[in-house]
Amino acid sequence: MKDYAVVGSGVGGSSIAALLNAKGYDVALFEKDSNLGGSSSSFKHRGYSYNTGATTLAGYEEGYVVKEIFDAMGFTPEVIETDPSIVVIQNAKITPRHKDFERFFETLNRNYPHAKNREFWKLVYDLNKEFYKYDGYYYSNANVFAKIKSLTSFLPLFLKFQKYLRGDAYGFIDNFFGGIDQEYWRFLESQILIVAQAPAKEINFLTAALSLGYAFSKNHYPVGGFGALFDAMTQNIKDVYAKSEVTKIVQREGYFELYSNGERFESKKIILNSTVYESGKLFSEADVKNYYKKYEKLDNHQSSFMLYMTIKSAKKFHHHYQIIEEELFPHTLSKALFVSFSDAMDDKIAPKGHYSVTASIHTDSRFWDDKASYKAQKKELSLILQNLILERLEIDKNEIVDSFSATSKTFGRYINRTQLGGNAISVKNFLPFLPGNDTKVKNLYNVGDTVYAAQGWPGVMLGVKNLQRLLDV
Repeated sequence: MKDYAVVGSGVGGSSIAALLNAKGYDVALFEKDSNLGGSSSSFKHRGYSYNTGATTLAGYEEGYVVKEIFDAMGFTPEVIETDPSIVVIQNAKITPRHKDFERFFETLNRNYPHAKNREFWKLVYDLNKEFYKYDGYYYSNANVFAKIKSLTSFLPLFLKFQKYLRGDAYGFIDNFFGGIDQEYWRFLESQILIVAQAPAKEINFLTAALSLGYAFSKNHYPVGGFGALFDAMTQNIKDVYAKSEVTKIVQREGYFELYSNGERFESKKIILNSTVYESGKLFSEADVKNYYKKYEKLDNHQSSFMLYMTIKSAKKFHHHYQIIEEELFPHTLSKALFVSFSDAMDDKIAPKGHYSVTASIHTDSRFWDDKASYKAQKKELSLILQNLILERLEIDKNEIVDSFSATSKTFGRYINRTQLGGNAISVKNFLPFLPGNDTKVKNLYNVGDTVYAAQGWPGVMLGVKNLQRLLDV
């Protein structure tokens, strides 16, 4: 019998499994796909390698939670610091998001001049530096008493940032500037959306500031792709079951039974890295199903459309670009496309002289439900995005070696998940309403981007740290 069975090998699942293993616990890690990492994995297609979805590693530096958890598991990833962390292209304006404030601000203020720019971006910069200095808070959802007790731990955080938690970010920013033009709004909104996974009208300003300010922290590129990072992170776990979908979990007295690929496993405790609104389908017990049922409403159906390319080019590219357009792209929820390139020296993910490209844009999974129009929609959007990348980054079409795309349906087929990007900490989905890492069911836990503390490497790792405290390991 295992001490812990972790179902799902995404950022949260792989991290908590590796951490528990490093602490001496007997752990089994299950993943439906052949590649570890979930929507942050890597894969091969026609002989070339690609990052599946996530392409940036934020928060890996001293004083930040990602490095804290990696250090606790004794893991040092092979990474390259990337600066600028992203290059934003909007119309004829190119804005590199450099880590150095003055270097970034000089270009920002030239491209989007405003009398209050320095005051605003200095606030964003300072909030990012101040927020990560706070520690000692935690969140429990096991019962009412545990929740109330845990919420008191947030009081210093609330008192420090309370004026940035009231109302929505859209209203705060609009009032702060006294109005800005639509082009500048699209610049801000597009960067908020890729980090917070929600528009400014649905989140508080602190969340928006942390989203806009992530580029002021160190960002890293994983050598060999994220698949290499996950493989290295979990290499010391004896029992890693890839291509092993857990289809049923049965609650017994003092332990759980898991069923996967016709085999039965036993574990004292379960940690689910599945979405909180889909986890209930693994159980038949009424108390477990009822717990998860109340969170089904959190499924906002937000997903991603992905375009993958391998190009052969002598040109030098930055690691990440965001291309912002005037109108929504068809079959999407966004006016902005996020494009990531492999490092020019990284021949582990792309042959020398080649680049592996992963481009993503927000969509709604329901846009892809119509079987009759599915292929035509996919072809149309693929062509639009490909042509945009070629035009804006000055790439010759003949340099494309491989190109294909994926929808929410593709993700559902490989990793059992169509909603991507998790659930933002929004005005409606905020403490004390957030799903927790612990549950009302004894020895059943959750981790990942749909429970505390939301999406992205820093958000999910805050959840891993929170779960570590709740497990007292």
